[in-house]
Amino acid sequence: MLSDLNHSDVGGEEARIKLAYQKTKPVGYYSCFDAGFLFLVQERERLLLRRLRKHGFDTLTGAQILEVGCGSGQWLREFIKWGASPSNITGIELRPEPLSNASRLCPSGVRFHHMNGIKLDFPDESFDLVLQSVVFTSVLDEKMRRRMGQEMLRVVKKTGLIIWYDFFVDNPWNPNVRGVCKAEIKQLFPNCSIDLERVSLVLPLAKFLAPWSWFACYFLSRLRFLNTHYVGVIYKT
Repeated sequence: MLSDLNHSDVGGEEARIKLAYQKTKPVGYYSCFDAGFLFLVQERERLLLRRLRKHGFDTLTGAQILEVGCGSGQWLREFIKWGASPSNITGIELRPEPLSNASRLCPSGVRFHHMNGIKLDFPDESFDLVLQSVVFTSVLDEKMRRRMGQEMLRVVKKTGLIIWYDFFVDNPWNPNVRGVCKAEIKQLFPNCSIDLERVSLVLPLAKFLAPWSWFACYFLSRLRFLNTHYVGVIYKT
């Protein structure tokens, strides 16, 4: 139920998010052809696969997967690379243009829906894995954040996992995002076990160092204090 949310507030927050995403970085800024960004992608992939294996998902054959805020579908294609069937993958996205790009770039079996994460039009316990990547950071309304968390918990199976990748720090140069600390994550997903770790070296630093020294990026990332994101899983207990 959305009784705790004012529909005009929801519409205003949606409009703010869409406007904020129009202010995009230069072409290639988030490209795997960039050594710094590639370092971050491969690091989070390694750490996430380790957690999936730890929690019993050492194969994705037959797994039903949902991404909330799928953008252009980069994560969905990663799941396919890891062995998931396209026909078992669903992506939802608020913005029509990225959704169109995702449909173009992903295999034909992947399902896409133009949908807001505060109301997921799926039955209870429909998915084995439910992913959100830098979505909660972009939502500033606390009630909407709580509702998104409730909906993700509703649609994930009792034996399933919520996959989390998001900032835990604020960006002082971008007022349209707000980091989500571990204490808030615990409030968003009550009565759950949370298995997260700090990851992702500050991107400008990674972009500067990676072309010269992959080891320097790895060393600084292991120190944690220069990292900006949490990656990991959340599951019902």
